[in-house]
Amino acid sequence: MEEPTIFQIINNMDKVTNNLIVQWNKVFDEDLGVSHILVLGHLMVHGNSRPSDIAKELGLTPPTLTHLSEKLVQKKLALRIRDESDRRIVNLGITDEGIATVQRANQKGVELRKNLFEKLTEEEREQLLSIYEKLGRSV
Repeated sequence: MEEPTIFQIINNMDKVTNNLIVQWNKVFDEDLGVSHILVLGHLMVHGNSRPSDIAKELGLTPPTLTHLSEKLVQKKLALRIRDESDRRIVNLGITDEGIATVQRANQKGVELRKNLFEKLTEEEREQLLSIYEKLGRSV
């Protein structure tokens, strides 16, 4: 058997990831994309945050974050919070419904990955775990 190239590995990893995103978008029927959930997840973990900090952390452009946050605020999943010491500063915060939405989104993601990994044998799952642990230590 021919040794796989790095390109083949990356290509197949991308296919799996993209397929999971497509499947997630189908099962998470709440008119939100993965990027919206990433923003809400950031707020859930880090609390109220400046939009520029969120954009930087998630690798998004400020205009993209503005667009995402507008929808989140409109759907009452996030809210804009003015800084009391400097009213020009506006942070983004998460609402209780936003937290519940992240939890539902995460649950759908867990179900999809569980279904995916159940297609592997126990030995294959152990190998994959070992590979991911090794890769995780090297980054």
